[in-house]
Amino acid sequence: MAKGRKQMPGGGMNMNALMKQAQQMQKKMEVAQQEAETKEFEASAGGGAITIRVNGKKELLDVKIDPDLLDPEEVEMIQDLILVAVNDALNKAGEAVAAEMGKVTGGMPGMF
Repeated sequence: MAKGRKQMPGGGMNMNALMKQAQQMQKKMEVAQQEAETKEFEASAGGGAITIRVNGKKELLDVKIDPDLLDPEEVEMIQDLILVAVNDALNKAGEAVAAEMGKVTGGMPGMF
């Protein structure tokens, strides 16, 4: 055993190795999260009457409504209102989750 290093009871990994492994995992998770945030996803409903596009940050990017469903002069305004309302709701949900996770982690950043 190297000088200054103590093995954990039961012959397990030493604390330095465990910390290094945790840091490597955190870096990999950060890279994976960044990659996921750059992706875009699309879904539709009603046989394509409504199409939604979001990104990996869980932000609504676009709403398309078939004009035949509404008064054609109101389609763009309704699409914009839906986009703003959904993103506001998602932000509120994210803030609530972060607050709850902060309680669990004691405010330690990067835990979740």
